[in-house]
Amino acid sequence: MSRPGQEILLEETLRQLRLPTMVREYREAVRQATEAHEGYEAFLLALATRELEQRQTNQIQRRVREAHFPLLKTLETTDLTKWPGFDVTQVRAYAECQYIGRRENMILLGKHGTGKTHAATVFGVEACRRGYRVLFTTAAHLANTLIEAREERQLKRELARLSRYDLLIIDEVGYIPLSTEGAQLLFQVFSDRYEKGSLLVTSNLAFAQWTSVFGEASLTAALLDRLTHHCAIHEFGWESLRFTDSLKRKFLPQTPGARETAAAGSESDGSTRRGRSTRVRS
Repeated sequence: MSRPGQEILLEETLRQLRLPTMVREYREAVRQATEAHEGYEAFLLALATRELEQRQTNQIQRRVREAHFPLLKTLETTDLTKWPGFDVTQVRAYAECQYIGRRENMILLGKHGTGKTHAATVFGVEACRRGYRVLFTTAAHLANTLIEAREERQLKRELARLSRYDLLIIDEVGYIPLSTEGAQLLFQVFSDRYEKGSLLVTSNLAFAQWTSVFGEASLTAALLDRLTHHCAIHEFGWESLRFTDSLKRKFLPQTPGARETAAAGSESDGSTRRGRSTRVRS
C-alpha cells in the first residue's frame, strides 16, 4: 500500500478509536522521532503522552464549565498579599485539596468586598484541576432551585444531583433572608453532605446572626453543628478590597513618578487589619 493510502487509513483508524490529538500530532511526532533517531517505542510514547495531556486539559475545562463559576479566578493570577488572613503555605495546602479527600468543610466569613467569593472560586478551580467535581452557587439560588424542584416533584433527583459533587460552594449566605421552606431545604443539603462531601460556604454574617437568615434558632444551631464539624473557618477581617482600590485610584497622583511612589507606599502600608483563621472540632 502506498504511503498516502496508509496515512488515510491511519487517520481514519485513530478517529474511530477517538484519538483526535494523535490525528493532529502524528506527522509532527514522526518528524521529531526521525530527526532524533528514536525507536518505535519512544515515538509511540511521545504520541500517547500528547493524547493523554490533551484529554486531561479537556477534562479540566469541562469540570470548570460544569462548576458555573461567576468569574474565572485562578491561583496564578491572584495577589495573595490582599488576603492577609491567609499565609502562602496555607493557601497552597488548600490548593492541594486534601480537605476534599477528607470530606472536610471550609467557611469564609467577612464583610462584602473582602475577597471571599474570589477565594472560593480559586479553591474551586484548583479542585477542578485535581479531578474533583465542583458546583458553585449562591444560597438564594440554591434555595430557589430546591423549592422549584419540590414543586415539580423532582426534589429527590435534585438532591441526588447535588450529592455527586465532591465540593459544593455556597456563596453569599446571609445576603438575602430565606423563606422557611428555603431554609429547611438548604438545611437538608447541609445535612445530606455531612461527612459525605465537602462544603465551602461564604457569608457576610457572624454565626450568631445566622438566625436572621434561617429563621428558627433550633434549625440554625443544628445546621451550624453539622457545618462546623471537621471545618476550617477563616475570617476576612480587613476592609473591602474594591473600596480600597477605588480610593487608591481616586487619590493617586497623575504623574508617572508620583504614581509609582504612591503605589509602593500603599503596598508597604501595614494598617490593614489581618483576618483570623480557626480550625474547629476536627
